[in-house]
Amino acid sequence: MTMKTITMITAALLLVMVCSCNRSSRQEEGDKPVAGEAGTVAGEAGTVAGEAGMNTLTDQEKSEGWELLFDGKTADGWRNFNEGTLTGWEVSEGCLLGLGLGGDIGGDIVSEEEYENFILTWEWKLGPHGNSGVMYHVVEGEQYQAPYETGPEYQLIEDDDFRDAEGNPYPLEEWQKTAADYAMYVPDEDKKQVNVRDWNSSKIVFTGDRAEYWLNGEEVVEFVPWSEDWYERRNSGKWDDYPDYGLARKGHLSLQDHGSKVWFRNIKIKKLK
Repeated sequence: MTMKTITMITAALLLVMVCSCNRSSRQEEGDKPVAGEAGTVAGEAGTVAGEAGMNTLTDQEKSEGWELLFDGKTADGWRNFNEGTLTGWEVSEGCLLGLGLGGDIGGDIVSEEEYENFILTWEWKLGPHGNSGVMYHVVEGEQYQAPYETGPEYQLIEDDDFRDAEGNPYPLEEWQKTAADYAMYVPDEDKKQVNVRDWNSSKIVFTGDRAEYWLNGEEVVEFVPWSEDWYERRNSGKWDDYPDYGLARKGHLSLQDHGSKVWFRNIKIKKLK
């Protein structure tokens, strides 16, 4: 074998080894998940959805009877409380955005449809020092000025840095904090975790026999609606000025604008019997 032949064979072997290493490296990189490539679709599990599953229903959710309450493109199906139009809210980057123009009275919106027993899931994010909430069984009429006069509220608020209208720190009672059944039942702080000024996932499961409030995959509140304990809390003084609070067995959903920006997305509901 000549020296030229030996040199050619050696070069060929080196080329094969390099190609093999490159293929192995590419295969290993391909096996690694790409950040943001896929996310978990929010549903009964209460996890935050990835971009691919935003404001949509999966085939399984459709077959199970879930309905989409916000499609990420329009605010169809929502209007101001006691009104026929929608103001103070807009659709922005796939979110239903409350602009922070509301207050104790005014700014809240309601669903066109009414609901009785249901599973409701949604994702939300508050602006700085934010205050909002999600209400249900809301009743409209000239005798009512705000949804909270009739509808129980899943509270959304910046627990540790809430400010009053003048911008001063405002310490909250436990019944005022995020995931509380406002002024009724306090959340389990051992299970509660809030992503401050970032996205969170919440869920309400409501039937006449049991109500559950979930936050980021954990059940943090449970109670029996219209039970003896429930009536004791209701009649303890907070709701004296609102005699119809919590009595309706069916009503609208409501999203609250209480003077600070709030973002909602991936709002879904499943009716229960």
